[in-house]
Amino acid sequence: MAATFTVKRSLDIRAPAERLFPQIADFHAWAAWSPYEKRDPAMKRTYSGPASGVGAVYEWDGNKNVGQGRMQVLEAAAPSKLRLDLRFMKPFKAHNTAEFTLEPRGDSTTVTWAMYGPLTFMSRVIGLFINMDKMIGRDFEAGLQNLKALAEA
Repeated sequence: MAATFTVKRSLDIRAPAERLFPQIADFHAWAAWSPYEKRDPAMKRTYSGPASGVGAVYEWDGNKNVGQGRMQVLEAAAPSKLRLDLRFMKPFKAHNTAEFTLEPRGDSTTVTWAMYGPLTFMSRVIGLFINMDKMIGRDFEAGLQNLKALAEA
């Protein structure tokens, strides 16, 4: 069994990367497109560090559908790449990297949302019962569709 995992989804959005990147690089903007934001309307959110870019931090604490965790921007190469340190505390501990890449293609931009990291014992156990790529991939697809609807409106 592999020691690491990767989940990746891409979508073409009819908007320039310069218009899409701020929606991704600023955690305050995630409420408009992230599929995780709507799973717990009472979720507690904390923002620290700069408003966006390297060092920006977003922490959440919610119900069993969103758990508890923290994201911090590690790299922000506007308008083409954003890399995040992603840590989950609940319902299980995990330390992964999330990455967004934006590639201009004519009048569209291909946005790719990826997450990768080590396969911990717990994620291997969960993987016996749940297809992680399918489960997380579905969320990424929904988020990219939301971002597309927002950008193309």
